[in-house]
Amino acid sequence: MSDPTDQGPELREPDLPRTMKVRPKALRPGWTTGACAAAAAKAATVALITGEPQTWTEIALPSGRRVTFATERCELPRPGRAEAVVVKDAGDDPDATHGAHLTATVSWLPAGSGLRLEGGVGVGVVTKPGLGLEVGGPAINPVPRSMIEASVAEALELAPASGPGSGPGPGPDPASDPAAAPPGLSVVISVPEGEVMARKTTNARLGILGGISILGTTGIVRPFSTAAWRASVEQAVSVLAAQAAESSQDPVLVLCTGGRTEKGAMALFPDLPEVSFVEVGDFTGAALRRCVEHGVRRVVFVGMAGKLTKLGSGVLMTHYTRSRVDCSLLGDITLAVGGSSDLAAEVGAANTARHGYELWDAAGLLGLAGAELCRRVAAVLERFAAAECGGAVDAEVVMVGFSGLEVVARS
Repeated sequence: MSDPTDQGPELREPDLPRTMKVRPKALRPGWTTGACAAAAAKAATVALITGEPQTWTEIALPSGRRVTFATERCELPRPGRAEAVVVKDAGDDPDATHGAHLTATVSWLPAGSGLRLEGGVGVGVVTKPGLGLEVGGPAINPVPRSMIEASVAEALELAPASGPGSGPGPGPDPASDPAAAPPGLSVVISVPEGEVMARKTTNARLGILGGISILGTTGIVRPFSTAAWRASVEQAVSVLAAQAAESSQDPVLVLCTGGRTEKGAMALFPDLPEVSFVEVGDFTGAALRRCVEHGVRRVVFVGMAGKLTKLGSGVLMTHYTRSRVDCSLLGDITLAVGGSSDLAAEVGAANTARHGYELWDAAGLLGLAGAELCRRVAAVLERFAAAECGGAVDAEVVMVGFSGLEVVARS
């Protein structure tokens, strides 16, 4: 329980955008840019191998589920090169990249070169630290990169060893020489009009210039940030409370920001029933209101640096259109745990919360600063429950790393 005399930051729970508040029917999921890029890359690779344009392709999502994509266009403009386009369908999510033409251009490289993945026109270039990506490289996040690599590898398994058009391109024949190196492949992902689409995102502020990011951790766009998702969070809390009442147990609600943090939370609290874990998305305030309504007194919030920074600043509805990360909080925390004024200034001006996290880590302050951030978030959650919801909760906050599995700090 936090110190009740700690006034903390002003509490804010911004409303949803008007166009997202009413939905007459269930929301339709869609596909991430990463999944579409992987599908385009596989279709182009198969076309390169077989010499036949592909009208559809199948890829594996990170979950193992296999899904099929139609190609908008697939062609071989010249020998040794193929291109395929998959159009992104974001479902009912208000996504700036809906309708984007994810384009993969593949061509052979000398044997032994491996896979070279690059960003083309319309894919942003990383110019600032703090994104978990190489500065100067394309804004293709790790999970989409893995999906593209795995999808291309599947296509290469189809390749007979007989040369371009019907095999793996120039180079030694692995059928006659088992020691021969496999063919190399260049894969360039581009997005026509991607630079225009990026103007509707926060990419420029984050230092991603010239286009969109290739994103996604599951391959699926679930319309989390909507009124329907808020309702599902509230319903999940109600279900937990009802089941706890039936078993005469005190319920524990574990709020997770997404799939990765949920996995980490379940590993951290293995004795809790599955119903205890709720992917809260942006709607922490709504979840706390329902907790108070149903008498759920213990709440654990498991999240990464960015979401925790917003909550620690007093923002209880964290949709990107209604709030932004304010790293000045992280600068204040740096001073509070004994960091130098120079480090505090650098952290306070960080490009992202992840950048601030990395600066703490490099300075050996991650454990102390992370624990202080968790403490401040717990204080905000408890104060919001009391001041805005008319009840009391005992909040615990856990910061996890960017895999979602590593516990970095706890309140």
